[in-house]
Amino acid sequence: MLSYRFLRENAPWLLAGLLLAFGSNFGQTFFISLFGGEYRRELGLTDGEFGQLYTIATLASAILLVNTGWIADRLPMRKLGVLVLAGLAGVCLLMSQAQNIWFFGLAIFGLRYAGQGMLSHIEVTAIARWFVASRGRALAVASWGHPIGEGLLPPLVAWLLTQMEWRSVWMVFAGVLIFVLIPLYTLILKGERIPTGTETEGKVVTGIGGKHWTRPEVLRHKVFWLLIPALMASPMVGTAGLFHQAHIAEIKDWTLLQFTAGFTSYAVLSVVFSLIFGMLLDRFSALEVLPFYLMPLALGMFALSQFDGLWVPHIFLGMIGASAGAGGATMGAMWAELYGTKHLGSIRSLSMAAMVFSSALGPGLTGTFIDRGVNFEAQCVLMALYVLAMALWLFLLLRPIIAARKLSRLSG
Repeated sequence: MLSYRFLRENAPWLLAGLLLAFGSNFGQTFFISLFGGEYRRELGLTDGEFGQLYTIATLASAILLVNTGWIADRLPMRKLGVLVLAGLAGVCLLMSQAQNIWFFGLAIFGLRYAGQGMLSHIEVTAIARWFVASRGRALAVASWGHPIGEGLLPPLVAWLLTQMEWRSVWMVFAGVLIFVLIPLYTLILKGERIPTGTETEGKVVTGIGGKHWTRPEVLRHKVFWLLIPALMASPMVGTAGLFHQAHIAEIKDWTLLQFTAGFTSYAVLSVVFSLIFGMLLDRFSALEVLPFYLMPLALGMFALSQFDGLWVPHIFLGMIGASAGAGGATMGAMWAELYGTKHLGSIRSLSMAAMVFSSALGPGLTGTFIDRGVNFEAQCVLMALYVLAMALWLFLLLRPIIAARKLSRLSG
């Protein structure tokens, strides 16, 4: 259970992870797309051109993440967190001054790399390394930074856009990063947390085969490559739904305000499911619960494809949030269980790059199909089926590994 004692004793590390997760929201699709209308009007972009530019910038950020994720294994998290938060603030300032498509594309690239990429990466890497016996609960609490931002930032941005131009709004958030998040982070986090011997007792700290895998070894391991298509499902499908929020509202005859009301359900269910899956992780294992985190996402896509009531945004966004919360609590623990924690940063950067890559594909592919006359609701049915198929694939793929781990524990 998530006790007050656990929160109090581990507050510095949990809050540091939560701040990193919150900061990553400035590079997430839901936040960037809130300014979509302003971008298109001022820079003369069509919906398709904006989507293509977004895809290219996100893919480039994924490539860079693959080659820099190892930094999380070398630098102290206190220093690295400050560096990335400062870099993200600089990118926000760049966005506020973008006058042409080249600087705009560079700003999108920076937001995706520093925000969605590096901040999310180092948050999960740090928590997975700092905690062992309570890793699931710790990942769940740290991941609350995502739904907090997803619940607060959309209405805040909507209000700020009624008070000032969009460029000034980006300057406001650059100030938030520099004058609020960075000072709080350095004040809270004084050093690394070292799991004690009693915490690690009875828990697998190493990965498959009782060792800490290196990145080259992971790249030669077929299980890693077989996992990637399934792990791409949530970011690809969920990002597509968030990116096309204006289009969805239009085809459903909702106002944008009616649609974005569903972000409240997104935030609440993200927290609830992160807690549920965090407790399940500490009772069972990440490998055992992983296949189930995709189920809510499939339900949400199916609901959007079949119904038009004003309750649908709450189901649609709520179920995306549920899968996001469950996945946030599960992913870091899964890689630690499979490959150990010594090289976790460089290993997770590979999976993060694949997930960033998939989040780039979602808007691009669905946008192309929309332009070619394929109804988005019909696409939702296909996406729901794809997500269910990947959940089944995870279940079948991980069964032998789970069985082998249990046998190893019994024989040990």
